Amino acid sequence: MKIPTKKLKNGLEIPVLGFGTWTIGGKMESDPSNDEQNTIGINNALKIGITHFDTAEKYAAGHAEELLGLAIKNIDRSKLFITTKVANTNLGYDDVIASCKKSLNRLKTDYIDLYLIHAPNDGIPIKETMKAMGDLIKQGLVRNIGVSNFTTSRLKEAQKNSDYPIVTNQVFYNLFVRQPETDGLIQYCQQNDILITAFRPVERGILTRKGIPILDEISKKYKKTSAQIALNWLVSQPNVIAISKMSNKKHLEENLGALGWEMKMEDVDKLKREFPDQQKETSETPLR
Repeated sequence: MKIPTKKLKNGLEIPVLGFGTWTIGGKMESDPSNDEQNTIGINNALKIGITHFDTAEKYAAGHAEELLGLAIKNIDRSKLFITTKVANTNLGYDDVIASCKKSLNRLKTDYIDLYLIHAPNDGIPIKETMKAMGDLIKQGLVRNIGVSNFTTSRLKEAQKNSDYPIVTNQVFYNLFVRQPETDGLIQYCQQNDILITAFRPVERGILTRKGIPILDEISKKYKKTSAQIALNWLVSQPNVIAISKMSNKKHLEENLGALGWEMKMEDVDKLKREFPDQQKETSETPLR
């Protein structure tokens, strides 16, 4: 299956659904006990047409990157889009450069398609971090840069200190979690040629279940599962894409069923307005 893409005015084109690697190879520490299963999961995704893979140096203390690197070693690199992230403890100039080179080594690749600041760090000047990110582009080690877990005001500050476009802000966003809307982040990114990359799109499985009347109603209307509606709701919005862990083949196939069709905007808007128990603000900082 060919995954649909979204394209920015600067030419960046990225698949609307990516394979997330949080908890693959462990959580905060390396755990190789499920390496074989996780490698099979990545290979299944590659075979079915997934080309965008999202990882980070902090995922399983780098082991997620290692597993991804092993899985893609015989794949035409030009056909893949690899995103990884520098930890917010490594945002000093020299640390950013060193982290990127270590990620490249673990991924067994010459370049990173999209390199993100995993989270802000008020103890390190953003100007210093963005200088390093820009120099990575100049050196050809990184092709695009972005941020993650940034509010609108933090995103604007990063932009002011960057010589290169910030192409995405990867944030916690789904039918329940709406802080990116109330913060004005969604609207700002849509107006300024920046992608929102939504993580935890089905909220750890909660949005895959029946029992939420409005979700059940729209699922029935489109003859789709709750998870497919939740994912399609995200990617139906301008400048919004999503990443999801899809190491289970059943989940992978179900998630792909969220693509290739369009939800009417009246239903997108209805879910935006009427979905119950929306969190307009959240103090939670997701571990991923």
